[in-house]
Amino acid sequence: MIVCFDIGGTSVKSAVATSAHDVRALSRRPTPGQDFDAFVATLSEALAEAGGRPDRVAISIAGVVDPKTGRATVANIPCLTGRRLAPELSALLGLEVLVANDADCFALAEAAVGAGRGHEVVFGAIIGTGVGGGLVADGRLIGAGSGYAGEWGHGPVAKRLLDCLDHPLPAYLCGCGLRGCLDAICSARGIERLYRDIAGAELPSTEILALWHAGETGAARTVAAWLELISGPLAMVVNMTGATVVAVGGGLSNDAALMAALDAATRPLTLAKPTQPLVVQAQCRTEPGLVGAAILALRARSRDAA
Repeated sequence: MIVCFDIGGTSVKSAVATSAHDVRALSRRPTPGQDFDAFVATLSEALAEAGGRPDRVAISIAGVVDPKTGRATVANIPCLTGRRLAPELSALLGLEVLVANDADCFALAEAAVGAGRGHEVVFGAIIGTGVGGGLVADGRLIGAGSGYAGEWGHGPVAKRLLDCLDHPLPAYLCGCGLRGCLDAICSARGIERLYRDIAGAELPSTEILALWHAGETGAARTVAAWLELISGPLAMVVNMTGATVVAVGGGLSNDAALMAALDAATRPLTLAKPTQPLVVQAQCRTEPGLVGAAILALRARSRDAA
């Protein structure tokens, strides 16, 4: 038995898993973001609820681990930043603990039981509150030790001059400290910034997309700009990795028409120019962070037993 966690800034989701297809959810608990002792206690409560001592614990979390120091950076859970998370939690819980990036776990879940089934190379793209991703090749997660691989949302790559606009866009500051990141301009918050600059109004992304569906001019120009901004970098990711499917999760992926438009904008920019859909909505029906974490832990157990 594996106990797996998908931990965000708001809630701690947990489950018991015996395989990628057998992941049974446990109770959801609030995330103690500022208090490490309370954070450990929350994990202990979930372990008690699981009803037996697990073989190990696997955690999917929105953060990265420095491959040199092993210390984590978790922006939305400050009490974890700077800690050597896996060994510290292992010592406190008395169990082997594996920690992985949430976008990596999402990509692994989609490759194993979601939209990436049958594909040799799968890119899992998160487009929602932020822009992130993970890469799976031959069923193996690339860069699993740090969480940096597949992070296409960061780096100064976003264009400021677009064919569809008659004025330059600001160099939006990203939470990572750089300017011009896709995370800052192509996330849900990015769409809101684009609409403010293009249409002169402040609206949540859900309302902007509703206006786009209704044919409102400002929203149409905003989505056109968004597509021009994001499709080129996504096509480059596909060219560099050889991915034959891009499984998209995150809040914006729930808009099927937007994803179809992103697919139509991206495919002609790739070298392969596939005739079948390339950018598709995620299909993993169980929480993918839990599934991906479970897969990593089950594989680690199998290696240890070999």
